[in-house]
Amino acid sequence: MRRVASVIGLPPEHVEEYERIHAAVWPAVLAQISASHITNYSIYRYGELLVSYFEYDGEDYEADMAEMAKDPETQRWWAVCSPLQRPVAERVEGEWWHELPEIFHTD
Repeated sequence: MRRVASVIGLPPEHVEEYERIHAAVWPAVLAQISASHITNYSIYRYGELLVSYFEYDGEDYEADMAEMAKDPETQRWWAVCSPLQRPVAERVEGEWWHELPEIFHTD
């Protein structure tokens, strides 16, 4: 299993709207997350920073993420969420959310 944590900015003026829409994520988006072999998905907010964590239990992470990115409902969801977010300066080419290195883990 692959564990993935990432961060992105959330300006204070967007906190209320971001939390409102995430209180009722669209069923088709949730279905695509599951179809993409993503489990145990969480998003936390710390001030102006969002931290996401999920576990990937598929066989081909890049292919599954590409399939998710092609899904029309996911694209619509991202179009709603993306204007509310602000990528962090540390992101690398091609990232929206910046993936964090895992430093420690225990089961």
